[in-house]
Amino acid sequence: MIYVNGRFIEEKDAVLSPFDHGFLYGIGVFETFRLYEGRPFLLDWHIERLERALKDLQIEYTVTKQEMIEMLDKLLGLNDIKDGNARVRLNISAGISDKGFAAQTYDNPTVLCFVNQLKPESLPLQKEGKVLSIRRNTPEGPFRLKSHHYLNNMYAKREIGNDPRFEGIFLTEDCAVAEGIISNVFWRKGSSIYTPSLDTGILDGVTRRFVMENAKKIGMDVKTGRYQLEALLTADEAWMTNSVLEIIPFSKIEEVNYPGRNGEITSALQTLYHQEIKNMNS
Repeated sequence: MIYVNGRFIEEKDAVLSPFDHGFLYGIGVFETFRLYEGRPFLLDWHIERLERALKDLQIEYTVTKQEMIEMLDKLLGLNDIKDGNARVRLNISAGISDKGFAAQTYDNPTVLCFVNQLKPESLPLQKEGKVLSIRRNTPEGPFRLKSHHYLNNMYAKREIGNDPRFEGIFLTEDCAVAEGIISNVFWRKGSSIYTPSLDTGILDGVTRRFVMENAKKIGMDVKTGRYQLEALLTADEAWMTNSVLEIIPFSKIEEVNYPGRNGEITSALQTLYHQEIKNMNS
């Protein structure tokens, strides 16, 4: 059972108009996030990022927290997800327009949301990083949107395959570290945490934001910038962030070994993250 434009319907009955500009021109955005015991984590930040993207694409739609929570509660019940642990995909496309490819404001978007049961024990505890030969493309506009335009990521996924043990790492055209195919990338050297800056064309990830805003709680400062691959490959530990996978350490990138699950700062950040989830549900 999924949500489409105010209705809860069976997947087989969900249809998308061939004149929806999300289909014709890729004008649309999405968010993925987790439900823990039925409650969405960091939902305010996901809504904030989504609203920035909708404004940039001139899609008129307001996402309210209360409506989201009520919709997700209904989806959990309809899909019989009793423990409330699920992955959420919320998708908003431009909707139907008879104006063709023209500069315009979209006031009738297509809103779609579905949930999938998630078993936390099935998620990886660590990953190996592979540096991609395909380069990170530059954003179409001033900043990277979590948009329907996902071709660069698809080519990258083809390059490394579907083995969940691996994450591909993009470099920019000038060989600065950018991000993973489905993640942001961090590393520690000494007493500092490093992560690529947004001007490398990366997505402003929600879990990335959590790490950056909470690092001081474990005595670390975060530096952002344009860093060459050598900086990552000479780090003391490294990890990736993703709203569904959370904070996942790298055990290896190319031929360089890292502490993986034994990484001191990675473990400390994971503890902070899970404490925040616990506080939300208490």
